[in-house]
Amino acid sequence: MTTGATERSHPRERLLDTAERLFYAQGIQAVGVEQLVTEAGVTRATFYRHFSGKEGLVVAYLEARGARVENAVAAILAVHRGRDALLAIMEMIGDNLCRPGFRGCAFLNAAAEYPDPAHRVRVRIAEHRRWFHGVLRDVARDAGHPDPEQVARALVVLRDGAMVGGHLDDPRAIRATLREAAESLLTTS
Repeated sequence: MTTGATERSHPRERLLDTAERLFYAQGIQAVGVEQLVTEAGVTRATFYRHFSGKEGLVVAYLEARGARVENAVAAILAVHRGRDALLAIMEMIGDNLCRPGFRGCAFLNAAAEYPDPAHRVRVRIAEHRRWFHGVLRDVARDAGHPDPEQVARALVVLRDGAMVGGHLDDPRAIRATLREAAESLLTTS
């Protein structure tokens, strides 16, 4: 069933919106093309006109997720610099953990479903992770940290752990722990 707003949107966008909702809630492998086209209110022909197949949709879903993260980080970097920027990025992640329906990181979830590192879904995940690591490294360098590479690696590990913990444990406690760990890491220069 679709809503009036959904019916008026472009079929490709409806498919992406539907994939976003279903893949995140149910898992990628658990969602079939038939469920996607039915819930998006499109035909199979329309689906294949916009995507080469389900994996093409998965990659597009991850690209859309990645773009939202990149835009959010860019907004932070437009306002904050150095240590404040790193802490604001960690705060954004912590806030994400506490939103209703949080089920962990879409990229980590997808990686668990696509174990082959050469698979195009995993390649997209690796690209996103390299981008995030690079942002953290550059901001740590701009903050004057003597080892920005190590800081970036540690913050990625903290973020990954927070994404899992935020789903499995009390997200408010995980958010606080993430912030404390990031602050501690940044003061040990």
